Amino acid sequence: MIDESDVRELLRIQDGHLYHREGQELEFKEQFNFAGLAEYFRDFAAFANNRGGYLIFGVKDSPRTPTGLSKASAEQFDKVDPEKITGYLLDIFSADIVWEPALLTVDEKLFGVIRIYEARTKPIIAKKDEGRDQAIKNGEVYYRYGGRTQRIQYAELESIINKRIEKNNKSWLDLMSKIAHAGPQNAAILDTERSLIEKDDAKILVLDENLAKKLKFVKEGQFVTKDGAPTLKLVGDVLPVRKVEIVKRVKETLIREYPLSALELAEAVRGKLPGVKQNDICQAISDNGMKDNPDYSAYNFRNKRQDDAYRETGVVPLGTPSIYNHRAVEFLVKVLGTG
Repeated sequence: MIDESDVRELLRIQDGHLYHREGQELEFKEQFNFAGLAEYFRDFAAFANNRGGYLIFGVKDSPRTPTGLSKASAEQFDKVDPEKITGYLLDIFSADIVWEPALLTVDEKLFGVIRIYEARTKPIIAKKDEGRDQAIKNGEVYYRYGGRTQRIQYAELESIINKRIEKNNKSWLDLMSKIAHAGPQNAAILDTERSLIEKDDAKILVLDENLAKKLKFVKEGQFVTKDGAPTLKLVGDVLPVRKVEIVKRVKETLIREYPLSALELAEAVRGKLPGVKQNDICQAISDNGMKDNPDYSAYNFRNKRQDDAYRETGVVPLGTPSIYNHRAVEFLVKVLGTG
């Protein structure tokens, strides 16, 4: 859900200009027009393939100032039909893009706001050409780099594919470990699509935890009717599996995954872009939220207590250094080299 306080912060003015610049999770547009839908959809896919973000309409470019939507533009934005737009998106792209619109008043000016959420299934790929001058092209994958949308580069696409493979492998490992714990001779497969349990004389059902919480077992001969209650008819006994040993892949050490300190990162970037200043590098890291993105960076906590506190509160202890990988170098070179 769009939080109005978040939008007000994104539109905060300092020294006569917007404090926040366009970045990985933020894009400004001056006006909204249905003729530009393909361009907007391109941004939708780019945000969804990264970490999600905001499209805010009503911000003038050069200098970047929040002027608000014109009456005609506001009327067009107000006519946006989420159901129809979602249908268009499903027709154009390979996977569902979750988004929501809002028309908000900030400092007596109207702004059109669209929030795009990170996709559950990546990469989202264009299935067809769409828009003027083919703004969207069949087979392309779009990604958010700094303050712009472009075709995805090798490093980010490889990262998305590897994460998808790891997620799929983990699902199989979790399933296999449950079956191994129960014993193959005791395990049954519950096919929820066909409403079928496939195992002769099965005594133990291996269920996903989330699914198991939603089901209620009804003992034969002890049935009580209750409309709407999800049930399985139970013939025989179901024995609970109390403990599942999950097989986890042993990861490389943190330092091996993120071998660069902040200074080493800056040196590596300047090695490829000699004219870039330290402040520009720091600003790009901040604008693109790189410190909070494990694709590029990790916090190097001094002890387990700090790590546990961060996991519990989400607050990084003061003085905690960030360390970076070589992918962060390539990303900064792309962002700063075209800025």
